[in-house]
Amino acid sequence: MVGRAAALLALLAALALYYAFHARLWDASTWWDIGFLSVVLIPACFALVLLVLPFRTGRGLLAAAASLAVLAWAFHIAGWNTPENFCKLFAVAALGFAFLEYFETLSWVVLVALIIPWVDAYSVWRGPTKVIVTKHAHVFTNFSFAFPIPGESAAANLGLPDLLFFSLFLAAADRYDLRPKLTWLLMTLSFGATLALAVWGDLAGLPALPLLSLAFLLANGDLIWKQLRRPDMSRDSP
Repeated sequence: MVGRAAALLALLAALALYYAFHARLWDASTWWDIGFLSVVLIPACFALVLLVLPFRTGRGLLAAAASLAVLAWAFHIAGWNTPENFCKLFAVAALGFAFLEYFETLSWVVLVALIIPWVDAYSVWRGPTKVIVTKHAHVFTNFSFAFPIPGESAAANLGLPDLLFFSLFLAAADRYDLRPKLTWLLMTLSFGATLALAVWGDLAGLPALPLLSLAFLLANGDLIWKQLRRPDMSRDSP
């Protein structure tokens, strides 16, 4: 546990330095930027969620999520964007861990993974997310996680619901004895793939949950099938 805590602090320090000085770094082409975000920055940020995964069974997760959300709001008021960003990440991760406790069986998680891509796609293309992004961009910025682009002041953003379901699926992979590390890897890569598709298609944005859900199912499909055929194995061990 000490080693995990040390790794968490070291990664936070490295990310804080990048967020502080990213605008002074190299200025590369769009596709080099996408590659950097996809295979370096996004995995590094979500490695923080992987490192705090053992806390998914802890008590007071909802209180922790609420406290971190208030702290993020305070940092936002103060104009401290980097600590605000990471407080949002940890707040949503705690909420996702807590949310999993309301799922009685693995089949519930699978059902969510099959439904939310359609809900997210509708929201992004025709629903409230489209309205927010096109007409109230500042609202989306406030309720998203930023991945700053090196050499620029701009950033790629993921909505907080994307972070919530990332944390939920990762915690589910751990709870139901699936493949947490492979799940983490494929899900982080799915965000990069969504970003690349959005740029390739010259789109303002794409729903991230379809590929995220697919990544969860691809990483664990065979184990999920085995457990769903044995309903007694889809619950937590006593």
